Amino acid sequence: MTTSIEYTDQGHGAPVIFIHGFCEAKEMWKRFETEFSPYYRVLCPDLPGCGETKWFEENISLEYTAELLKDWISKLNLEKPIVIGHSLGGYVSLALAELMGEELGGIGLFHSTAFADDEEKKGVRNRTITFVEKHGVNTFIDSFVPPLFTEEHRETMKDSIQEVVKIAKTTTFEGLVSFTRAMRDRKDRMNILRDFSGKKLMIAGVLDGAVKIEASRKHQSYVDYYHELPNAGHMGMFEQEQDTLQMIKEFLEA
Repeated sequence: MTTSIEYTDQGHGAPVIFIHGFCEAKEMWKRFETEFSPYYRVLCPDLPGCGETKWFEENISLEYTAELLKDWISKLNLEKPIVIGHSLGGYVSLALAELMGEELGGIGLFHSTAFADDEEKKGVRNRTITFVEKHGVNTFIDSFVPPLFTEEHRETMKDSIQEVVKIAKTTTFEGLVSFTRAMRDRKDRMNILRDFSGKKLMIAGVLDGAVKIEASRKHQSYVDYYHELPNAGHMGMFEQEQDTLQMIKEFLEA
C-alpha cells in the first residue's frame, strides 16, 4: 500500500475503530474517544484525502479503501477489532467485513446502509461532482453540512454545525470527488451484512434525509442491535449524543 493512514489511538484493551463519514475526519469522534478510551483501545483513522491523510491516487473505490485499512489494522496488530462507521464509514466497514470476515469482532452501521445507491441517489452524486468542480469544496461544504441536521437542530446546534463545517473543509477536492464516485458506484452488500458472523449494530435517524428510515428498517432482521433516534437527522453523534453513546456502550459490552 502506498499511503500512510493518519489516526488517533487512545486507551488500552479490545480495539474499537470509528470510521468517519463523507466530508468528515477523525475529529468527529472526540466525544466517543473520551467516553470509551478508559475501557477500550479507540482508534479513529482519516480516510485518504480527508483530515490529515494525504490524497495519493487518481481515483479510489470502497474495496481499495478496505484494502488500505486492512493493511493498517495488520501493521498495528489489532486482533478482532470492532469497526463502527458513520455514513460513508459504514460503507467502508461493510467492504472491510467482506474482505476480513471473521477477523473482525463486530461491525456497526451509524446512519448508513448496506444497499447500493438507487438511480435517484446516483443523480444526486453526479450533481455533487458537477457542483464541486464548478464552485469548489468550501462552497459545497457550506451548503451540504447544515441539512444533515434536522431543521430544529439547525437552530439550536449552530456551534456543532460550525464545528462539522470546519472539519469538513479539511477534505481535499480529489478526496471529495473520488469518494462521491465510490459511493455512487458501490455494490449492494446486504448479503455481507446478513452473513457476517460477528455482532452487528445499526443506529438510524428517523428524520435522516440522507439514509431514509424506511430503508434502515429493512436491515433490522440482519443485525443484533437495531436502534432508531427519533429526533435525529444524519448526525446522531451530535443531535442525540448521550443516546448514541449509550447504544454503542451496550453493543461493545455485549
